[in-house]
Amino acid sequence: MEIQITTKEFRHLLDLVYIGNWILNSTRATDRFEYYDLLQEKFFALASQNGLSELAQTYMGHVFPSKAYEEGGIHDAIADYEDAVFFDILAEELARRDMTIEQVNPDDLKELASRMDSYMTEFEANGIENINLNI
Repeated sequence: MEIQITTKEFRHLLDLVYIGNWILNSTRATDRFEYYDLLQEKFFALASQNGLSELAQTYMGHVFPSKAYEEGGIHDAIADYEDAVFFDILAEELARRDMTIEQVNPDDLKELASRMDSYMTEFEANGIENINLNI
């Protein structure tokens, strides 16, 4: 297979590969999806061949994203994603709890969305500062 892309597009593709592998494997210990690790390695090995050698490093015969790559802002993008997902899920779970529903039917969608919007407004203003747990 051959795909024609620019160096800039390849650089962006490295970000997509890294982020995808991070989401799939970062929380796994010994049960990683090895084929995603190998695919990431293959793409980062191509970085050196395409004028982007500063983005990859070799260790014990394997190619990894370099420290410069990992510290270059990619984890800021991942953190932004994780924050957004966290607050979206939290808002929905709290709204469902308030409505005492597990399965949403079409009649509940407007109320659910309204409650979620209220929570999201609170989270945007205060983060988790005003959340209290009664344990």
